[in-house]
Amino acid sequence: MGVSLAFPVATKGARFGVAALLFANVVINYMDRANLSVAGTAMGRELDLTTRQLGWVFSAFGWAYAVLQIPGGWLVDQVRPRLLYAGTLAAWSVATVLQGLAGTLAALVGLRLATGACEAPAYPINNRVVTAWFPAEERASAIAFYTAGQFVGLAFLQPVMAAVQRHHGWRGLFVFTGLIGIGWAFVWYLLYRDPAPPGSAGASSVRHTISRNEPTRGRSPSADRRLLAPLREACRHRQLWGVYLGQFAVASTLWFFLTWFPTYLEQYRGFTGASAGWLRSVPFLAAFAGIMTSGLLSDFLVRRGVSAGVARKAPVIAGLLLSTAIVGANFVTGRAPVIFFLSVAFFGNGLASITWVFISLMAPRHLLGLTGGIFNFCGNLSSVVVPVVIGYLVSGGSFAPALVFIAAIAGGGICSYLFLVGEVGPVDAPAPP
Repeated sequence: MGVSLAFPVATKGARFGVAALLFANVVINYMDRANLSVAGTAMGRELDLTTRQLGWVFSAFGWAYAVLQIPGGWLVDQVRPRLLYAGTLAAWSVATVLQGLAGTLAALVGLRLATGACEAPAYPINNRVVTAWFPAEERASAIAFYTAGQFVGLAFLQPVMAAVQRHHGWRGLFVFTGLIGIGWAFVWYLLYRDPAPPGSAGASSVRHTISRNEPTRGRSPSADRRLLAPLREACRHRQLWGVYLGQFAVASTLWFFLTWFPTYLEQYRGFTGASAGWLRSVPFLAAFAGIMTSGLLSDFLVRRGVSAGVARKAPVIAGLLLSTAIVGANFVTGRAPVIFFLSVAFFGNGLASITWVFISLMAPRHLLGLTGGIFNFCGNLSSVVVPVVIGYLVSGGSFAPALVFIAAIAGGGICSYLFLVGEVGPVDAPAPP
């Protein structure tokens, strides 16, 4: 019998414990995405990779991650989070360790594909857990809290990972980060429990949460085995497409910071030495401030009676607008001005990063995992497109076109939320018998 956080009852303390577990999962998730960006320069030098080849290595994670979002989201509706998260976390961490042994471009690409494939269900699981544990008026804050893990973790882990690489090489960095994930997979399995269903002992405190939020159960086996009909349902709503396309825009800025950002500072701006590692942390801290501001502000507006359309969309639109400030780095010199514009842009990205709340509030209850999978698929197409396109844009020796490219995508996301999303509320989708 494993150790438990005494979760079956969703008291406020128990909900905080769930959010803390998700926060740690996200920190490890993004550490294993961003370790390649830290290792990129040294790895490319040792393996004699061109900028275009490095772009393909950066994007390999995204190919598998994006393609498997839809089946991964469907899987989340079938397998309980405790088991599924532990298995996938351990699997992607093993693939991370093996990257430290890779000696060819093909091996690196293959192992990054494996990492992306195993991470595919992670965010749909996060969304299912939050939807099951948290009432609607607390979800934006809960989503903001665990999403902040991707920023605050990287802010403090960037210099740590850089130090590990300095002492143990880029290969040691992959082994170090992978072993952390393997250990944490056991911790998640030991500590996490689903909330108690209504009617069980101690469940009265969560009746309002579970009855509304837990994905529909009791569907016929034939309905569970069929994917095409639910897929059509999750793809036929204009409002959901607005959120899907908007997520591509939000994730594009993030994937610049997760892949090319350290290379941009080192090779195109001359940021070298130990101080460069701490300077790289500043935009991530700004993004953390943005996401925490966004979640708290959005839930505050909801509690004050502001419409969901304004309370949920305003931070996202404002954040995407601030993300366009990244282009300002093209017009300044010196470390401080460059970091300033990058920090403003990443603060905006954090401000816009509560977008999972739209899936929690708008997705059909019986298709929560699948809708989240499509949402994450569209968002993570950016992990395929952005690294490769930047690799080609900068092959001429200038990084300026790449920053213009990122700003233009953010502008497209603003249009998506303004003209496609419309009213924020559950879409009209009948549940199967």
